[in-house]
Amino acid sequence: MEPSANLSAGSSNQSAEQLLARYRDDATPRIKLGVTDIDGVIRGKYISMDKFASIATDAAGFCDCVLGWDVEDQLYDNGTTTGWHTAFPDALFRIDLGTERHLADERAIPYFIGEFVTADRTSLHPICPRSRLKRVLAMAEEMGFGARMAFEYEFFIFNETSRTVREKNYRNLTPLSEGNFGYSVLRTMTLSSLFNDFMDYCQVHGFPLEGLHCETGPGVWEAALAVDGGLVAADRAALFKTFAKAFFSRRELIATFMAKWSMDYPGQSGHCHQSLTDLDTGQPLFFDAAAPAAMSETMRHYLGGLQRYLKPLLAITSPTINSYTRLVKGAWAPTAATWGYENRTTALRVIRGSARAQRIEFRVGSADANPYLVAAANLGAGLLGIRERIEPTEPTKGNAYEQQNSLPEALQLPGNLRDANGCLAASDAAKEIFGEAFVSHFVATRDWEVREYERHVNDWQLQRYFEII
Repeated sequence: MEPSANLSAGSSNQSAEQLLARYRDDATPRIKLGVTDIDGVIRGKYISMDKFASIATDAAGFCDCVLGWDVEDQLYDNGTTTGWHTAFPDALFRIDLGTERHLADERAIPYFIGEFVTADRTSLHPICPRSRLKRVLAMAEEMGFGARMAFEYEFFIFNETSRTVREKNYRNLTPLSEGNFGYSVLRTMTLSSLFNDFMDYCQVHGFPLEGLHCETGPGVWEAALAVDGGLVAADRAALFKTFAKAFFSRRELIATFMAKWSMDYPGQSGHCHQSLTDLDTGQPLFFDAAAPAAMSETMRHYLGGLQRYLKPLLAITSPTINSYTRLVKGAWAPTAATWGYENRTTALRVIRGSARAQRIEFRVGSADANPYLVAAANLGAGLLGIRERIEPTEPTKGNAYEQQNSLPEALQLPGNLRDANGCLAASDAAKEIFGEAFVSHFVATRDWEVREYERHVNDWQLQRYFEII
């Protein structure tokens, strides 16, 4: 049974009537809304104020093809929830009124996040990514926990546009800046207007950054979003990726969140920092001053769950063909379900600190993953660890890549999407976290992704076989 649809998790306490009265006073002409698809792409529309007034406290229809097609709008041929056989009816969605923000580049018109609900308007939709996270947050609440999360993203920026990258066939692109220069003060001073404008833009739109710096590689930045509750953190991450692309596009630049755009440079991560709090008191639960490394029993079992279920959930947190070009030895990305104290070669990094700073960093995820699903997978695995009292292995010291062969097969990560998807399909834990309907649908979408890749000739094949073979 799915939890009832809870739309109260946003930051605004204003009712629909109060919002409408304010919009009338301000002569607001319309609003913009967005829903997030399986791949984390935001799909949306503008609607008039009359339309907004009619659905603000009800539900409206959105063609369910947005849950049944890939990133190129190609319809899956293997789904059961939606497809040609269902004739693509409307799926009901509701607007989360607590997610209001105003679009600085669009005359400050309001923007809202929407989510799909069931036909009876009372339950979470079985396929909607935001609803899947809310399902897991409800599980946490039943156990007496609140979740705190924060996402970090690396992304490359180019002096290109969506037109020029296609004209160049995505080759010989001009980066925003040259060379490997991680944490460069020189670059941030030279491009200070762009850096400061971008941080201001993120602040204005409700996903403030704790930090922003150059990473190693030409034109690559890393942004650390501020910590918040699980749903708000995932909302911010989803918006950040789309809004960041829009910010740079309006300046005749283009940003990519591919896991790896070139084998010459490190990949782009999408790390997730996480901890639990007591739902009643708000007190952090990962810290115990008397325990080794100040890791509480709750934190230890949460970590154990993350470690055990990292492999079966990998297709969700590394969801594209391209994701696995990043998960190779020596590339700042893990290849086994390892953990360690302050160890950036492991999949799970335990960060020691004060009661409020003690946390776990999930380092497997790449920038191409859907943040709602990443958050749900991490939190769900951690909760199973607490419930099942799973103990993690001994921490890895030093280079995890050199030691991973000593780990059991259950902790070795698949090296491609096909194998990872097979692990997901066979996972009872995944079905418990996400629901059987979602796992079935997601597995079908990743099967489609693999088949789409395999039926295309790529540059490597041409260069290797065209003349010689």
